[in-house]
Amino acid sequence: MPTHIKQPSVIEAAGNKPKRIEEFIGRVNSRSTGVSVARMQSPSGWVEPGQTPEFEEYTVVLRGSLRVTTLDGVIDVNAGEAIITGRGEWVQYSTPGDEGAEYIAVCLPAFSMDTVHRDV
Repeated sequence: MPTHIKQPSVIEAAGNKPKRIEEFIGRVNSRSTGVSVARMQSPSGWVEPGQTPEFEEYTVVLRGSLRVTTLDGVIDVNAGEAIITGRGEWVQYSTPGDEGAEYIAVCLPAFSMDTVHRDV
């Protein structure tokens, strides 16, 4: 039987400024461990700590621009573009542009504080 998700759970975000995370599917809202799907709304100037997650992350930018920093360099992902980051790869997300960003993040398996491994 299908599961109808009527509303997301709002999750507290890491970073230097308030960022809104609305988890539609994942460990909190639907008790799903295999995948998480969340809408992110990040203000201009937001930066989160670097992380080395145990999950892959698929990100589609809907509005603005998301900066993705890895050990190999910096990639600015603009509205209408996407990026995939691999498990075990160090990555840091930020929104340095004036508009901030709105984007969808899909994590396989689902995002977990135990598996994100943020920098201290």
